Amino acid sequence: MVSFLIALGVLVIGYNGYGRMVEMIFGPDDRKTPAYEINDGVDFIPMPTWKALLIQLLNIAGTGPIFGAIMGACFGPIVFFWIVLGAIFGGAVHDFMCGMISERHNGASISELSGIYMNKVVLYIMRVFSLILLILTGTVFVTSPAALIARITPDFLTESFWVVLILIYYLIATLLPIDKVIGKLYPIFAVVLIIMAFAIAGGTLFSKQYHLQEISLVNMHPDGLPVWPYMFVTVACGAISGFHATQSPMMSKCIISERRGRRVFYGAMIIESVIALVWAAGGLAFYGNTTDLNSAIATLGQSGTVYDISSTMLKGVGGLLAIIGVVVCPITSGDTAFRSARLILAEWTGLDQKSIKKRLILTIPLLLIGAVLTQLDFNVLWRYFSWSNQTLAMIALWIATSYLIKNGKRRFDSLITALPATFMSAVSMTYFMMGKECLGMSKTIGYPIGIIFAAALFIVYLRINAKQWSN
Repeated sequence: MVSFLIALGVLVIGYNGYGRMVEMIFGPDDRKTPAYEINDGVDFIPMPTWKALLIQLLNIAGTGPIFGAIMGACFGPIVFFWIVLGAIFGGAVHDFMCGMISERHNGASISELSGIYMNKVVLYIMRVFSLILLILTGTVFVTSPAALIARITPDFLTESFWVVLILIYYLIATLLPIDKVIGKLYPIFAVVLIIMAFAIAGGTLFSKQYHLQEISLVNMHPDGLPVWPYMFVTVACGAISGFHATQSPMMSKCIISERRGRRVFYGAMIIESVIALVWAAGGLAFYGNTTDLNSAIATLGQSGTVYDISSTMLKGVGGLLAIIGVVVCPITSGDTAFRSARLILAEWTGLDQKSIKKRLILTIPLLLIGAVLTQLDFNVLWRYFSWSNQTLAMIALWIATSYLIKNGKRRFDSLITALPATFMSAVSMTYFMMGKECLGMSKTIGYPIGIIFAAALFIVYLRINAKQWSN
């Protein structure tokens, strides 16, 4: 319990300490933001900072910091290290840089930024890769809430019924101006999500029937999965997530000042990490050990496990509130996933998005693909989502590194993104080599290749950085 509280404190210190350093390196100023410069009444609309922060939180959260954290907790309290350190030095930096660089390029998507700071080949790869990830994300965030809602509603309201209803909602939310549905409802949902996390934390810390182990470096996964790279891919959104690189540009179109960027982008990621930390601790405390937690996930699924923890630990109104939060959380990320996909397609095709007809042309095919993918097994979708998610985070961090090499005030300012980019390069390549849905090789092959790949990229970075500063 003590180490859990220390972990929470470190996240707060990270926001006020390391977050300020990252902000200083980027150098926000008083230039006019795209929210005012473009202001098209659909996607570019000025929003108060508190509202932009809460919307950003809902956009990036999804079931990632809940489902991912619970599955990551199967490795034991060691997961706390990754959630805390990954968020401060990786995830929050990633989200801040993606949002702020986008803001300086009229709200451009991460794929368009790759064309500006990498090359045309990377641009086309990123367009395709981003769209695949966003469709996978939107689909995952259809099936997971639908499964949970079906558990708590009458039997005739099947999971398929809720899938259709959620997709209809996605169509509406994706098409309407951002200040209509998202701007009005998401701040309320964000408050529910935060209250839910406080409730689970309270149940974990103050109930005498639950015991939370202290942090250790021991791998406690009952199936013997190695911490490297599986834990770093499983937790994903609670520590660092490439999906966020597609969401930060959405709020870069709405922030009213660059100087509020740290609160919106870095701050939302830290809050999400607190949520992940709470759910990882809640899962460990509720089931008592990683074996029972892993068995519950295998038997009940992620949605059922969350339902079990919430309804038993909190009971009554508290349990209902927690379940509502877990349902709302993925739905509000799913619709923004499809919205981001629409915006990337709009940039690619050059279709102006002021006309609802042109928005429909891009949105309907995306939702139809998502509807087809809901027929696949959720666990398979989640594994592909997790790997592609972390790979996009790796690429986004290298894009941010390229930006800082060209625009940083000091030679090694870019290390704040190059170091986590190198780490995530090792994670992504190692998992690609070892994951069952990828190449399925042994760790004797996967580990060296992952390390060599990351080291090679870091050497390339050092050479480019040296060349830039020698000119």
